[in-house]
Amino acid sequence: MGKKILALVSEPVSADALRSALGDGTDDAEVMVVAPAFDSRMRFWTSDNDEAIARAEEVQQETVERLSEDDVDAVGDTGESDPLLALHDALATFPADEVVIFTRPEEDQNWAEGDLLEQAREQLSLPVRHMEVG
Repeated sequence: MGKKILALVSEPVSADALRSALGDGTDDAEVMVVAPAFDSRMRFWTSDNDEAIARAEEVQQETVERLSEDDVDAVGDTGESDPLLALHDALATFPADEVVIFTRPEEDQNWAEGDLLEQAREQLSLPVRHMEVG
């Protein structure tokens, strides 16, 4: 088995997007897809997160399906609404060789995505790549 890749996704992504972010390193990679349960600040603070969890489940399932259809070995899970916490939780059980963070364009990002990339690069001791999806 090749590299272990942890992909944090805010929207469904394809194998082509993953390949664009990683280059040729996906052919025999094992991918763990994590979709944080992004929510509005109000719903986050009131713990009204059912919609966010359902949306995260849809995002990770669609991403895993897309990757699997393109012969990428992928599994998925939903994560905490704090994407950095979702990364740390996933890394506790999936020892990735590198992380790819897929975010929406800045004007479409969730409030929790603001400084995610910088924080991930500061806190994680493995390569962190980034790709904007649209």
